[in-house]
Amino acid sequence: MASLLRAGHTDYVLNDLAFDYMRGRGLAAPLIARLAEADERHFVDQAVWQAHLGQLAIASPSGAGVAVIQDPVQIATEGAQWGSIHAHGFLHDAVVLSDDAGQFDIGQHALCWVHAERLVHKLDTFTDLHRAAQQKMRKLIWNYYADLKTYRANPSKCRRLVLRARFDRIFRRTGFVTLDRLLARLHANKAELLMVLERPEIPLYPAQVRTRKSFGLMIRKLSVTRSQYVSQFLGTSWRRKVSIAMLKSLKLP
Repeated sequence: MASLLRAGHTDYVLNDLAFDYMRGRGLAAPLIARLAEADERHFVDQAVWQAHLGQLAIASPSGAGVAVIQDPVQIATEGAQWGSIHAHGFLHDAVVLSDDAGQFDIGQHALCWVHAERLVHKLDTFTDLHRAAQQKMRKLIWNYYADLKTYRANPSKCRRLVLRARFDRIFRRTGFVTLDRLLARLHANKAELLMVLERPEIPLYPAQVRTRKSFGLMIRKLSVTRSQYVSQFLGTSWRRKVSIAMLKSLKLP
């Protein structure tokens, strides 16, 4: 996947974005410092990169029965791959749209509204009051979703401000404790759920970039090299519930 995102490039790059990724994934500060203090920043392939990690004594935990929560080699490698992607000019203006799986929280990130509502839909209810609160919230979310779709078709500053304020009114306490906890979690993701207000060209859920119409637009509007790159990525990654919109050159329906 990383090779595909790098459009065939095999190098690893340590730059600010690489180190930001490592910090975001919880790589130990002394290990990041070790990488940052080394003179080398560019590594032509995996063998050279792995040799560099070995020289810095950065290794994966080993031993029978060892439970690995964080593999420093994996995190550092992913960071250097992310640095390479940006060093080659890929995905600078892209938004990653996902179902909130942690591995996709990179770069500019947006969350899928369908998956967000599904959390409310699947919530266990035990009383009539709980069920009423759940159904009311689902209706509020779907009405809001419909208005986001309208906004995408005709964005304006006034609508953007109204929708932001309305989001706060929807995701607030209901008195149903379990639902309230879920709403607090969704409210904490406000920036990612409302990415569409700043970037109305992005879809609200991944399936929108997998339609034939969207694919046709992609092929027509991107260069041959980039269209091959994006179409390969989308074709490979849809089962992982993530879609990347190349936002500067592609306007999705």
